[in-house]
This record gives sequence, structure tokens and C-alpha cells, in this order.
Amino acid sequence: MYTGTTKSGFAFEIEETALDNMELVDALAEAEEDPLSLSRVVRLLLGKEDRKRLYNHIRTEQGNVPIDAMSEELKQIFAACGTAGKN
Repeated sequence: MYTGTTKSGFAFEIEETALDNMELVDALAEAEEDPLSLSRVVRLLLGKEDRKRLYNHIRTEQGNVPIDAMSEELKQIFAACGTAGKN
């Protein structure tokens, strides 16, 4: 299990099996060309409930979830997972 907290204060727990997932690798590759795949990456990594929790964590006062903020959170989460997070 990987645990950590991003610089913005989002606490996470990720099962090791979530990183050992070819569908996650595929979604990461797709996200390089199609930013819409980023949502799938987050769901595969965190699960539906924690994805919603992360969205609410970075949600702006206007109610949107900024893509740049989501990308930064994901970078920090993968970094916290060490080499296993670099599929």
C-alpha cells in the first residue's frame, strides 16, 4: 500500500495492485494525446470514491475541477509511489 499527502493536502492510499495494471498504463499513454483520458487514469488509480474526493479537494469556488491542478496532483501521487508509480 502506498500512502501520502500531496502539497495541497490531499491524503491518499493506493493499493499496489492499482499500479500493476495494464489498463492504467494504457490510460496513461492515451492521456499523452487525449486529455479526456485523464479521468480514466484517476479512476483506475484511486477508484471512484477517492476520485470524487480528489475532485472536491481541488474544486474551485466557481465549481470546476481544473485540469492543470488535477495533473499536478497526479504527478505528486505517482512520485510518492516511487518507481512503482512510473509504469
